[in-house]
Amino acid sequence: MAFNPSPKVAEARNLAMKYGKTKVIILMIDDNKGTMEYASFGKDKAMCSDAKILADVAYNAILDRLSGI
Repeated sequence: MAFNPSPKVAEARNLAMKYGKTKVIILMIDDNKGTMEYASFGKDKAMCSDAKILADVAYNAILDRLSGI
């Protein structure tokens, strides 16, 4: 697994270790700035890739839902 030094990915990694999970996705929303972002983590390269795909799907589904409001 390639190490990602991003502080947001580090938080996802910490949660995975703390709770014994193989994949973690964190969705972050800032209503004040009108922004949304995510961080994803997978225990190995394949799981990292899977977590990113899942995060992209979730992120895009939320954007699609919010655009209809």
